[in-house]
Amino acid sequence: MEEEKTVQENTPEMEVAVETPVVEAETPKHKSNASVSNDSFNWDEFENETPSGVDRKATEDAYNQTLSRISENEVVEGVVTAINKREVIVNIGYKSEGVISINEFRYNPDLAVGDKVEVYVENAEDKKGQLILSHKRARSLRSWDRVNEAFEKDEIVKGYIKCRTKGGMIVDVFGIEAFLPGSQIDVKPIRDYDVFVNKTMDFKIVKINNEYRNVVVSHKALIEAELEAQKAEIINKLEKGQILEGVVKNITSYGVFVDLGGVDGLIHITDLSWGRINHPEEVVSLDQKINVVILDFDDVKKRIALGVKQLTPHPWEALDPNIKVGDKVKGKVVVIADYGAFVEIQPGVEGLIHVSEMSWSQHLRSAQDFFKVGDEVEAVVLSLDREERKMSLGIKQLKPDPWANIVEEYPIGSKHTAVVRNITNFGVFVELKEGVEGLVHISDLSWTKKIKHPSEVVAVGDKIDVVVLDVDQAIRRLSLGHKQLEESPWEEYESVYTIGSVHDGTIVSMNDKGAVVALAEGIEGFASNRQLVKEDGSNPSVGEVLPFRVLEFNKASRKVTLSHTRTYADAKKEEAAKEQKEQNAEANNTQKAVKKLKANLEKTTLGDISSLAALKSEMEKKEAESAKESEE
Repeated sequence: MEEEKTVQENTPEMEVAVETPVVEAETPKHKSNASVSNDSFNWDEFENETPSGVDRKATEDAYNQTLSRISENEVVEGVVTAINKREVIVNIGYKSEGVISINEFRYNPDLAVGDKVEVYVENAEDKKGQLILSHKRARSLRSWDRVNEAFEKDEIVKGYIKCRTKGGMIVDVFGIEAFLPGSQIDVKPIRDYDVFVNKTMDFKIVKINNEYRNVVVSHKALIEAELEAQKAEIINKLEKGQILEGVVKNITSYGVFVDLGGVDGLIHITDLSWGRINHPEEVVSLDQKINVVILDFDDVKKRIALGVKQLTPHPWEALDPNIKVGDKVKGKVVVIADYGAFVEIQPGVEGLIHVSEMSWSQHLRSAQDFFKVGDEVEAVVLSLDREERKMSLGIKQLKPDPWANIVEEYPIGSKHTAVVRNITNFGVFVELKEGVEGLVHISDLSWTKKIKHPSEVVAVGDKIDVVVLDVDQAIRRLSLGHKQLEESPWEEYESVYTIGSVHDGTIVSMNDKGAVVALAEGIEGFASNRQLVKEDGSNPSVGEVLPFRVLEFNKASRKVTLSHTRTYADAKKEEAAKEQKEQNAEANNTQKAVKKLKANLEKTTLGDISSLAALKSEMEKKEAESAKESEE
């Protein structure tokens, strides 16, 4: 369809009188019943001059007075005299009628002979003597004033829908192309815009932009006022529990809008079916007639809550009365959450399988590890509350309880291979088989190595050999050990690392209190900071190898206390003690000699006395020198 171009000229409105009374021209009077013979008619006088008795100029003036005075480029009013498939004939009171293409009247399919229309005079007489008119230009010249007047007076105008455009339709209103948004065509959503093309409808002008000459119209606004009155009347008659018939108007992800005959109500997705559904389209379709029940309504907000599932009994009321705790049931997984899975036993009747009831394993996992939506499952009824309409199910109960004969299968002292499932600060949780887990305490991982965290030894998923240390069937607890797979080396170490013995050690780590020292055969000891000072007064570093003296060895607590300082300090003390011992022995020998001499004095002569005195003086001198050296 050819689209008309809107004329955007703002030409002042011109009013022209187009109807002038027709004056009959004077004609020569003849006698009644007179006849004129063709033979006697003066043709020369007729062709060249006015017939006798007639004033030609007066006749022309009288004829011209019967015609409208029009000027080109004017807007005048005319009357439709004829209409055919291609043209409209319009009489504006001129000496000839104007012909206008019928395409210029597409906006008005009700145009009829006798209707008055405005036309624009393009040419009073072309080469063929034809009057050239345009209805389209006449409308364009006066359309903007008409549009503004209709907007100010809130009038209803007619418009011709010319074509579709992005987001709506283009409408011809008084020759101006106005925009009709898709949301303003009707109160209900429009799925096919093409059905409105080439139709003439009533509109209200809702917005005008004078700067850009934009016009927005609405058909929806015309019927909203009427619908509001209908809504108020319908809502006043509503009652909770009332059952009505409606038509599905719109479907969204959260519910269905239903037309109740002038007022809309919403069926929330949860009120469509007793069973779970993913989208309302699974239950209803557009334009479907359905029965609904009034659940609630708000007079002020004009909101109506509807339900469909409430028209049928609750499925729990139809649940088999013979089902009891311990029975096996089958169903389909409809919802999965981290904490469990909901299984639909029958439409509207669901039970929850908690993740703890999916496996005998104490290592809890997500429900997604066991099921996916749509899975058909068999489960055991663990609890059933018909009044509260709740049911809990389990699937691990379909298998024997692995703890039923745990003592026989895992006796104390038995050795097994397990898988590391979890690591904590205090130990490692391992799984012997599905549903049977135990703890290896951090102190039971190694006889000799000081372990700060179990992750230094194992990682999740590793296989580890263990021995059963204790079994508590009542609380489902196994105590396991890893180091117990070997004999304790501390019995042997006790004879090697005796107190006072010296051994080479490597400093593996240091802190603010001292250093951890690695000795031979993997045993570790500890030396405090004051026991680490070297003979030259410096401090050792990590990785340095030094001799250490054993200060303490505790087999029960597997504690070894070491000292490097004592290795050289004790040696000095031992050497000093040895020298002192030698000096003491010499002094004792001297004293014995003096005593012997004194005993023999009584037997000597006067001559011998002088020699003995000299000997005594010499011995006292040596004794004084020996004492002085000992003091130093």
